[in-house]
Amino acid sequence: MIKRIIIFTLVVLTLSALGFFLNDFFVEKNDISLTFSLLSIYIFNAIASLVIYISVEVVVNYLPNETGYLYLGLMLVKFGVFILLYQDSIFSETGLTKPEKISILVPILTFLFVEAAGVSKLLNNR
Repeated sequence: MIKRIIIFTLVVLTLSALGFFLNDFFVEKNDISLTFSLLSIYIFNAIASLVIYISVEVVVNYLPNETGYLYLGLMLVKFGVFILLYQDSIFSETGLTKPEKISILVPILTFLFVEAAGVSKLLNNR
């Protein structure tokens, strides 16, 4: 269990660092101004992914048949908290520009894929 959590943590941290620096490079290269902090988006997604995976890892030992429901519920909570924290940027009157939309969606989809892959592998090995 600890080994899987450490491996997942390393994967999440590596992807978040790589994704942030690539995203930041393209934003800086194209001289784009974002209305939100790109770093905070990546930090939020990395922490939320770790919390979700660790929660699933702990619960799968006690309630293996209900673990999928926990994962889905935690995903809804994650998206709800994300919207609450970044509602000023997402729902602004001027709207988001295309680079801003991409800069928000790339980390969300990246971490969603990593979480789904990690949880799927964990549940399939049970």
